[in-house]
Formats: sequence, structure tokens, C-alpha cells
Amino acid sequence: MNYPKIILQRGKEVSPQRRHLWIFSGAIAKADSGIESGDLVSVFSSRNDFLGIGHFSQGSIMVRIISFEEKEIDAAFWEEKITSAYALRKSLGLTDNQETNVFRLIHGEGDLLPGLIVDYYNGTAVIQAHHVGMHRHVTEIAAALRVVLGAKLKGVYDKSAETLPKNLGIESNEWVWGKAETDLVQEYGATYRIDWEKGQKTGFFIDQRENRKLVSTYAKGKKVLNTFCYSGGFSVLALNEGASEVHSVDISAKAIELTEQNVALNPGFSGKHESIVADVVKYIREIGDDFDLIVLDPPAFAKNLKARHNAVQAYKRLNAEAFRKIKPGGILFTFSCSQVVDKSLFAHTITAAALESGRKVKVLHQLSQPADHPVNIFHPETEYLKGLVLYVE
Repeated sequence: MNYPKIILQRGKEVSPQRRHLWIFSGAIAKADSGIESGDLVSVFSSRNDFLGIGHFSQGSIMVRIISFEEKEIDAAFWEEKITSAYALRKSLGLTDNQETNVFRLIHGEGDLLPGLIVDYYNGTAVIQAHHVGMHRHVTEIAAALRVVLGAKLKGVYDKSAETLPKNLGIESNEWVWGKAETDLVQEYGATYRIDWEKGQKTGFFIDQRENRKLVSTYAKGKKVLNTFCYSGGFSVLALNEGASEVHSVDISAKAIELTEQNVALNPGFSGKHESIVADVVKYIREIGDDFDLIVLDPPAFAKNLKARHNAVQAYKRLNAEAFRKIKPGGILFTFSCSQVVDKSLFAHTITAAALESGRKVKVLHQLSQPADHPVNIFHPETEYLKGLVLYVE
């Protein structure tokens, strides 16, 4: 093992010693010449103590550590990492589940593999690399997936073209191995079609699985408004559990098309579902006050700290409109997936929206991401999804 060497400034070894996975540019004292973005490097303290192995890149985060042990990053390494991640999902009851056959297998830093997402869709593994270094290992990762999943795996699809810099020349996504046998999955008994080739993220927002189930427990006999619906995840499960009526709203016509396909896959919903292509805030302003349950699940309004203030104002406006319009005694599910808007700031923002609306509001549940999107206790940035379930008098 002979990876190029990075030496940290004195005192900057504390972060990796505490098992945080990022080395920032300001922490680096010296680096071997000729290192390029994506290269594997060994990180050492100013006293030449080994700290970890990671992927190098130019930018604020210069090294993303993938091993705190001095070892070769080879086939055995990837098999060990994926075996460990699979064991967690098995313990959660997700790997042999007839009712739910879609789950996240690798969750980046949460599974000690920064820059790597692997989602499993009923036989198909979809890889999304968020870093050029990780993308260099796609073939090895696919081989390790085949070893660990065995007959459960029918195909491996690389969907990294949109998450990597354009100058890398990765212009299209592709099958790394095999082919899908089906694009249909089950989640809590509901059926969905997954478009991993053209859909958002890897094709589905798996991180809302448990929250969709919770919505469905409140939905029976209720009139439901699902905003920013994408492929209709909340809508289908609410209908499946006996919602009297569901309206799905998204500004994207493609998203509404996916929603309608998924509603049609599940029989018995005729006359109970309406889909609308519209700007959500404008739509809510114009509706009546007869919705019993409203879901607000917007995209990330802030992807960096500079955008945080504007994002907070957008969350406040959106939630204030929903508070004004929801039926007395209604239930509001409201979410943020902006990592830079933490739980406390989100809660304060929703409080401000409630005050502005003049409604009395009680918190019923505080929500997060599911267990197959684990939060690394040493790397708090892995916690990003937060939500509140609110009773509005």
C-alpha cells in the first residue's frame, strides 16, 4: 500500500481521531505533488501518525476518509463494507420483506463511505456516486454487491452522471452489470413503478418510507392534500389505507404523470384521486378550508449556508399558508430535507409560521430519516431530514 501522503497542520488531527470523515483544506499542511481529484491518499498528523485513507479533491473538503485502518482499498475492502451495511438492513427486517422490497443499502457517511449511495429496488441496485473518487470504484462496488446480495441481485445501474462534475466526461448513466427484471416495487403493500433512469435521485424518495406509513395511519376517511408529490408516494399509501379523497400537487408535469401511473397500479382508487400541475404556494392560497390532512414535503430550499436565510423564509411562507387553510382539527405533516436547516431552526421557523397564521398548534410527532439512512454519531452532517406532525385547532 503506497498512496500519496497528506500531512495535517499541528492540532488538526483531532477531527479524524474523533472519527469525523472530512478533512478540510485549512487543516492541510503539506501534500505530495501530483495528487489529482479522485486519488486515494493516506492522511498523517504533523507527528507522522497515520490517521486514515480517503479520496482527495480540490475544494473546501479536501479528503473524504473511507478507512481509519492502514489497509489496501481492494475487492476485500468493498466486500467487507457492503457486508456490514447489508447486515444492518437485514437486522431491520428489510432484506427479506415481501411487503417492502425497496431500501437504502449504502448511505454515504452514515455507512462510512462518503460520496456513495446505493439503493435497492426489488432486484436492482442503483449506484449514485457524489464524488469522482468514489465513482472510480463503481466496477469494484458492483462486484462486491454481487457477492453480498447473491441471487437477490439482478442488475446494477450507475446513475452518477448528474451528481458528478460535467468536466469528467461522464455524460450518461449505464448498466454496470445485468439488467432489471422489473421496475415495480412494494412499500407497505402498495405498488410503485420506479424510474431510476430519468427520475429524481435514484428514482424514489426512500427516506420518507416510515413517514409515508405514519401519514397513512392518519388518512383513513380523510381528505388529503399531498404537495410536492413527485411520484405520489404519500398519496398512494394514504389511499391504500382508506383516505376518502387525495389531491396530489406538483409543479412538474412529469412528476404528476408518475403519480398517476402509481395510483393506477393500485386498484380501487377510482374517483378518489385528483392530480394537479401547479405552483404549490399559489395553489394553497386558492384552495378552500376542507382538507383534513396536508403534507408539505418540498425539495431542499437550501443546499448551502448562503441560501439558508432565503430557505427559512420560504419554509415560513409555505407553512403559514397551510396553517391558514387546513380544516380545524386537521393534521399537518411538514418536512425539510435541507441539511443546513437543522431541527431547531426548522422548529423555530414552523413556530413563526403558526404565530403568523393565528392558529393554535400542537406537536404530535417529531420525524427524521429511517434507520436504513443511518446517522453516523461521529459525523452529525449525516442527519438531514426533519419533520413535524402538527394538530391544528
